Amino acid sequence: MTSDLQRWVQEAQATGTLAGLPDRHFIDGAAVASVDGATMATLDPGTGGAFAHFAAGQAADVDAAVLAANRALKGPWRDMAPAQRGRVLHRVAELIRANAARLAVVETLDSGKRLVEALGDVAGAANCFDYYAGACDKHQGDSLPLGPDYLAYTLNEPVGVTAHIIPWNYPLSTAARGLAPALAAGCTVVAKPAEQTPLTALMLAELCLQAGVPAGVCNVVTGTGRDAGAALVRHPGVHHITFTGSVNTGIDVMRSAAPNITRLVLELGGKSPLLVLADADLSQAADNVMGAIFENAGQICSAGSRLLVARAVHEQLVAQVTARAAALRLSLGHGLRDPGMGPLNSEAHLHKVAGYVDRARARGVAVRTGGNIRPDPQTGLGWFYEPTVLDDLSPNDEAVQEEIFGPVLCVQVFDDLEEAVALANGTPFGLVAGVFTRDLSAAHRLARDIDAGQVYINEYFAGGISVPFGGNKRSGFGREKGLEALRSYSKTKSVVARL
Repeated sequence: MTSDLQRWVQEAQATGTLAGLPDRHFIDGAAVASVDGATMATLDPGTGGAFAHFAAGQAADVDAAVLAANRALKGPWRDMAPAQRGRVLHRVAELIRANAARLAVVETLDSGKRLVEALGDVAGAANCFDYYAGACDKHQGDSLPLGPDYLAYTLNEPVGVTAHIIPWNYPLSTAARGLAPALAAGCTVVAKPAEQTPLTALMLAELCLQAGVPAGVCNVVTGTGRDAGAALVRHPGVHHITFTGSVNTGIDVMRSAAPNITRLVLELGGKSPLLVLADADLSQAADNVMGAIFENAGQICSAGSRLLVARAVHEQLVAQVTARAAALRLSLGHGLRDPGMGPLNSEAHLHKVAGYVDRARARGVAVRTGGNIRPDPQTGLGWFYEPTVLDDLSPNDEAVQEEIFGPVLCVQVFDDLEEAVALANGTPFGLVAGVFTRDLSAAHRLARDIDAGQVYINEYFAGGISVPFGGNKRSGFGREKGLEALRSYSKTKSVVARL
């Protein structure tokens, strides 16, 4: 642990908070209180107590941010050469790294995740800005061959003001994933982080200003989804919406965007299958299953929440995973202590997750390990749920069909590849999938036949910022990450001239 990190951890552990946390909106390059002066608390999931307060935004605050973003569209950001925008985004990456320790501690306090996971998210956010900094002057149009008497070409123009609705499970990394390509494309931004985790988005906006992003280009309004988020997505001054969240809220966002014909990218979660064939390296598969479902306490839209395993190795693999999950249960704790697993993000979500398991148990589903609410063993506080394995579930079981969004692994058994594909595709979701086998021909056939936006082979969560990410079916549409994201924040103009 570096001296900076140790200092911030010690302050947070001693006081329950950090001094100087942002407590106002960030609009037009300045920290601004809500129009009505309202504030609300943000809670530490590891203790269940409030550790900071922030502005509770309303429609008037959203309107001020959108107006600032529209004014900034006509300012120096538009006229800046793409290579210069890239240099600014590189400076954002450098400032994220310079402030990594404080950002990670704040992320842990706000979201509950383990400090090592928060540090990884901060590093990923910096890498994201570096990636799109390098792409700024390479986002080029095409020359179209219409013959010797015509000149035809396309231009990539910024779509305009982009709204970003940021979820609570990965506050900083999801903010960076949307803001960096939007800024690289020349857009302006109004971000609305989840009310459970507002702080690192505000800190990121401050770093953008320090790096040279002009005032008004990057704005953040905090508050509830009902008051601030709804006002943002229905605002006629917004030209594009990137939303990450639940299916039901995504449907509401689409309805709100429709009257203004606002463009959308929706990432709505999943119930992703991790397929293990009989010839797979079971130790490697077990390692990946553990990370796929228990990282961030299972609060990942792309979590490998369904283990689909060949009958021949079902008991052997599930026994390995069950033993590891049972051991992990003994190391729950506050994220700043870097335990084996941290808490769930809120008390309401804790009881939602517990309800799924309680109903499964009542239906006679085998709970191989876990299945209980358990507070921090050191303090008796916080919103913790044991790592849980539900075994041999039927295809139509509620726990298979619905996104639990917690540390609950649902095991299904298959006898052949045809059944494996049917099970993999047998939910309303299609975000990602994983395949573990030594037979690469079978792996690629499965990758072809599984309906998902991304398929991992022999390593779950493989890839990085350069790999496009997004879902099919009720997992949403559009793609983030990679060069695909630049296209999301651009509009194509065609020019044809007769010579």
